Amino acid sequence: MLKRSFDIFFSIIGILIIFPILLLLFFIVMIESKGGPVYVQKRVGRGGREFNIFKIRTMYINSDKHGELTIGKNDRRITKMGSFLRKFKIDELPQLINILLGDMSFVGPRPEVIKYVKMYNSEQQKVLSVRPGLTDFASLHYYDENELLSKYKDPEQAYIHIIFPHKLKLNLEYIEKRNFSLDIKIIFKTLFRRLK
Repeated sequence: MLKRSFDIFFSIIGILIIFPILLLLFFIVMIESKGGPVYVQKRVGRGGREFNIFKIRTMYINSDKHGELTIGKNDRRITKMGSFLRKFKIDELPQLINILLGDMSFVGPRPEVIKYVKMYNSEQQKVLSVRPGLTDFASLHYYDENELLSKYKDPEQAYIHIIFPHKLKLNLEYIEKRNFSLDIKIIFKTLFRRLK
């Protein structure tokens, strides 16, 4: 109850504060490349329910048809503005709307795309017992995930066999330890990490 109240209150405050900035960013994104400013993708949330996650568009239109993983600074599908937005995770700001709607929380396991959720084993499916979040242990640990993937010859296989299982292990660790105090610590750690 406290967690949800926190999510509702601070997502409303956040949306009101960033709204003018979002409008400016939307305008810049549309000027730089053809297409709308918001990218919508299906993700899997609590109880296995699918929902639409919102992001500022950072790639050229239809780029996700060439793979859902983005790899490093040299991924040609990413626009110049998109590169800047991704570096500071600014592209994720519209997810405050997902938090307000109840699809997500400020803290919780990052919601995965359907393709990878289908790979969960019975233990890993426990991740779907909680509301997904904007940040968590795995988000902090793999803050530069795209750069890390760019070092592998086959990024997709590296994600599936190395990063993906470890992220789920960290997610399960969060679920085991979760409490409101831990959430606040994770939020502050995330803010400090993004300001570096």
